[in-house]
Amino acid sequence: MDGGRNVKERPDSIKWFRPFAGSDFFAAHTARRVKLKDIKSGLSPCASVALMFEPRIGLKPLAALCRRLATSLGAGVDVRNVWAREASSALGPAKRRYSDVSHDVAAGSTISDSLQGTGNYFPEFFRELVKVGEETGHLPEVCRQLAEHYENQLRLRRTFVSAITWPVMELCMALGVVGILIYAFGAVPDLKKNNVDTLGFGLTGTEGLVTYLGFLAAVGTAGFLTVRAGMRGALWVAPIQRAVMRIPRLGRALETMAMARLCWAMHVTMNSGMAVRPAMRMSLRSTQNVIYTQHIPQVLQSVREGNELHASLRDTRAFPLDFLDAVQVGEESGQLVESLSHLAAHYQDEARLAMNTITILLGLAVWGLIAALIIFLIFRLFGPYLGAINDALNGRF
Repeated sequence: MDGGRNVKERPDSIKWFRPFAGSDFFAAHTARRVKLKDIKSGLSPCASVALMFEPRIGLKPLAALCRRLATSLGAGVDVRNVWAREASSALGPAKRRYSDVSHDVAAGSTISDSLQGTGNYFPEFFRELVKVGEETGHLPEVCRQLAEHYENQLRLRRTFVSAITWPVMELCMALGVVGILIYAFGAVPDLKKNNVDTLGFGLTGTEGLVTYLGFLAAVGTAGFLTVRAGMRGALWVAPIQRAVMRIPRLGRALETMAMARLCWAMHVTMNSGMAVRPAMRMSLRSTQNVIYTQHIPQVLQSVREGNELHASLRDTRAFPLDFLDAVQVGEESGQLVESLSHLAAHYQDEARLAMNTITILLGLAVWGLIAALIIFLIFRLFGPYLGAINDALNGRF
């Protein structure tokens, strides 16, 4: 068992491991009591559909919450007053969850136990680190590190959104032009009388426009659900994610961002005193990348058998060599946490470059779609005229 209750499971070679008693990191806390087998292997189709639409705290309010907790608890403010203030100032769906936490804390429960009662509204990573912070007495520092992490994720998101907004707007305008043409071919009397369908879609008039808009809505909804399901660990997204990872440059950029999350999560969990197996389980899951999450059972089993962490990770053949070498040096020198801190900083810088690469590639993809659409419209709209001109030049009136 983890948490220091079984000494045989703690290899002497892992010098950074600092156990503490009374913790159970493999307990599954979900609002719908998802089966344990689903949690070990990811989310089953039924569970993923249910959890996909379960309310969760947004990244921005979560970062702000962590920053306020770090400041208030670090200043010595009573935890009951902290959560009472959070509950009174919360709005929308967050108010009920914050109020539940505040009520439980006021009744004498720990913050971690109170958070578990909210189901999956708060991320598992946040809940477990709060639990470790309480048990080790370093909750303000843990909250500060969480705040920095979520704030960095927000900066990356803003960079991506700002870079991709204009190309997406242009794509929407181009698709809007197609919709206008579809409607015009059925609204103009002469075109409607001759049953003109220059675009070749078989769609004209109001009915055709409704069908076209329905198709765009279906494609957009499918894309949104796929991204959302991938972020929440749905199993059916894994083949799509593997295919995306094989795309040149894009796959490399996504791998770099996943490694940045992994290094940071390993640094924070192990620096907080969390046991090795739950720390690795949570760290690998934080990558949100099937290339790494698929190896969770193998890594955990290898560590359980007494192997060193770098050897357990190396056996998967999935991790970069520089990462594995740094982990090995850290273990052998007894300074793994420090090595992970340097790795996390390095990969954070690499992640910013990777985000720039992703935005450029997606921007080029959007521009390519717009160019293809424009070329298609040119040939469909002006093709008959070009054919007539060509016949005239060849003397075939």
